[in-house]
Amino acid sequence: QVQLVESGGGLVQPGGSLRLSCAASGSLLDYYAIGWFRQAPGKEREGLSSITSSVGYTHYADSVKGRFTISRDNAKKTVYLQMGNLKPEDTAVYYCAISRYSHRLLPDEYDYWGQGTQVTVSS
Repeated sequence: QVQLVESGGGLVQPGGSLRLSCAASGSLLDYYAIGWFRQAPGKEREGLSSITSSVGYTHYADSVKGRFTISRDNAKKTVYLQMGNLKPEDTAVYYCAISRYSHRLLPDEYDYWGQGTQVTVSS
């Protein structure tokens, strides 16, 4: 059983930064990638970034490329999403998830999900 817990969300002004954390526990021996997603009210869940377990290959959606950076600390079993130059349209609940076979940013290809953390970008 795998458990994921996100943290680090909150209220930030436009142009500001936040760092989200995703702490994993349980059996992680066969996971392929960890991804970050977000979902705003009334919108579909959107894939943002992923990082593979082996070589640390990273992948970003165009909407966040250049503003968000994904990283990991294997010793702590934690993946981070550093978010910069935040915009009001970045307001959403942010989720991390694990896939056993894919690094693509498609929610259906992820098997385990955290409960999410709210990010609100507003002045």
